[in-house]
Amino acid sequence: MGISQKVMALDVGKRRIGLALADPQAGAPVGLDALRRGTMREDIAKLERMARERKVDLFLVGLPLHMRGEEGQMVVFVRTFGDKLQDSTGIPVVYQDERLTSVEAEARMKDSGMSLAGMLKQKRRGAVDELAAVILLEEYLRTMGAEPE
Repeated sequence: MGISQKVMALDVGKRRIGLALADPQAGAPVGLDALRRGTMREDIAKLERMARERKVDLFLVGLPLHMRGEEGQMVVFVRTFGDKLQDSTGIPVVYQDERLTSVEAEARMKDSGMSLAGMLKQKRRGAVDELAAVILLEEYLRTMGAEPE
């Protein structure tokens, strides 16, 4: 992987935050357990602690744009969240279009042979959010010329 920074990707949803980490030493991005949402302050405190423990250099935050590229209320919330995260941690935040990452995550789970009941169980546990964050990070690495292994 041709990237020199540790990047933590966030797929911020209403109930959970999907997480993934790209480490130049580790190769391909890895999913981290999704965080169950609390207050914005609680979420930022948890992420700040995780970032400090993992020595994160950059947050990649997915923007849930509408299919035509318009920004809705959730984008406003996510930008506010990202700005406060950057202010609190001092770690730069980069935003990236995340359209269809959750759809792709569900498709990958289905392609792996998972049943519909299994997918629903995994969705409740945050696995779809986690995989969506991995996909977001893979796309970011491709755009940066750092193909995941």
